[in-house]
Amino acid sequence: MLYPVAIDKGHSSFGVRVPDIPGCFSGGDNFTDAVESVREAIEAHIELLIDDNESVPEATSVENYLADPEYIGAIWALIDVDITRLMGKSEKINVTLPSLLIRRIDQFVANHPEYGSRSGFLSHIAAEKVISRTKI
Repeated sequence: MLYPVAIDKGHSSFGVRVPDIPGCFSGGDNFTDAVESVREAIEAHIELLIDDNESVPEATSVENYLADPEYIGAIWALIDVDITRLMGKSEKINVTLPSLLIRRIDQFVANHPEYGSRSGFLSHIAAEKVISRTKI
């Protein structure tokens, strides 16, 4: 999921807030450190939510926050977090799909290597559709 983050420049450091995940924030001495540390903060926060059997907040669009006075002057970035790897050990299952759908999935994955494989794609899409809407 791509979580929007609001980055605020202070006098000697950067603070980062994650509007979609209440209570999730981070920071760093420089911009790069701040962006790297917020990914860790998001992952840790999501792991706690999963451990507590809570719903994982769905990532929304930056546009949802641009007019919000709380974020005036913030620099925006999108942080890609793969929540499927935070959900525990993978298990092999058998899934039956129509051959045309399988071909279309394979073509899509070939053009979007970030999914890695057919299984990676299916896992990612399932997590996006299910995890944010239900408790684990």
